[in-house]
Amino acid sequence: MLKKGFVISAVAAILASLFFLAPLLDKEERARRSEAEYLAMFKEVVDIVKESYVDKVDDKKLMTGAINGMLAALDPHSVYLPASDFSEMKVHMAGAFGGVGIELDMRNGKLMVNAPIEDTPAFKAGILSGDHIALIDGKPTKDLPINECVNRMRGTPGTTVTLTIEREGAAAPLTFRLTRAIIKTKSLKARLVAPGFGYVRIAEFQERTGEDFERALKTLAADNGGPLSGLVLDLRYNPGGLVDQAYRVADRFIGEGLGNGDIVSTRGREPGMTNTLTATIGKKEPNYPMVVLINGGSASASEIVAGALQDHKRAVIMGTQSFGKGSVQSVMTLNNGDGLKLTTARYYTPNGRSIQAKGITPDIVVEFATKPALNKEKEADVRERDLDGHMEEVPEAGHPAPAPPKKTAPRQLPSRSNGKSPELSNEELLQKDNQLARALDLLKGVNVLQKSAGR
Repeated sequence: MLKKGFVISAVAAILASLFFLAPLLDKEERARRSEAEYLAMFKEVVDIVKESYVDKVDDKKLMTGAINGMLAALDPHSVYLPASDFSEMKVHMAGAFGGVGIELDMRNGKLMVNAPIEDTPAFKAGILSGDHIALIDGKPTKDLPINECVNRMRGTPGTTVTLTIEREGAAAPLTFRLTRAIIKTKSLKARLVAPGFGYVRIAEFQERTGEDFERALKTLAADNGGPLSGLVLDLRYNPGGLVDQAYRVADRFIGEGLGNGDIVSTRGREPGMTNTLTATIGKKEPNYPMVVLINGGSASASEIVAGALQDHKRAVIMGTQSFGKGSVQSVMTLNNGDGLKLTTARYYTPNGRSIQAKGITPDIVVEFATKPALNKEKEADVRERDLDGHMEEVPEAGHPAPAPPKKTAPRQLPSRSNGKSPELSNEELLQKDNQLARALDLLKGVNVLQKSAGR
């Protein structure tokens, strides 16, 4: 009887477990069935388009269009990268390529020299900002996409390219036969804006930014003849870039003598998909006062740096609200050599703040007040929250999500000039840039207070 009762109990337990598992199994079956139905519907649409569309349809164009549409339905930052675009992105992030050293711009269908990069073949040959490149190896550039013009000028170091240039004031076109070389772009510029006070502007976080930043800080201290009295870190119009390089920049100031050395954490879809980057142990920059400048063009990796320094109270954040891109994109290589940039996580500041669709709020709000005629880089009036399909912010614990902002027409971030403009004196620079001037005034004021307090 005992054996029979045990069997009955076991059967009852199995039936009970099946009863409770049934909804889960049914849900998985429905999901598989739904996926199969959608795939069948997709194939049906493709077949109809190929059979009935007014013109013959190219399969590659059809499939890449479907992929782009799928990714666009997710968020504005997940994109498919054809091999040429994928290669260009990697070259851009590496900050080094074979070419002649010209930063280009397309104006009214004309390929214009924005600026030659210093110490490159174009710079040494005498090509000037404002030159119009009419021909590349004898082929016209008018109305060509700028990427195609760039590809024609790049190539293996040691090979040559001939540029035909029309220059204002020149009686006839000028011909330059240039030998390509390895061109290394600089993602930052540094200078002393006043005795004791350094200024570093990072335009984008590329593969060598962290290394270049450390070198720039050492150079500033050497030029100053000793430790700095203060530093302005300019991240305005910095669209982001490589997170590991943003981490290296923040790591120069965070971690020494602090119980919490977190710089940034990322959280994926699953609970276990969390990663935290923590400051290294070792010598940091002297604890001089610091101001970080941000604006609506400061996004992603630049917001990581600003948020970390703000949470650790290592710097005063000044300027205007940042862009609010709090998502992480992973870049994957597809089997055919194309690329896929997919949003895989959100990032959070050391205090657990998500800036997605919110941005970093400055400690001191200072609007850019330069006269419009002199302001070549206008404040961005579009943020992450304005982009169609953006991911909503994640409410912080105990705080409900705010009402969604009024939608505006989506626009891209304003273009930034990275060209080498004539070097301004410190006085001219501060007159032109009221935000930088306010930052310097704040640093000088802090130094006066510290000296008066006997520190």
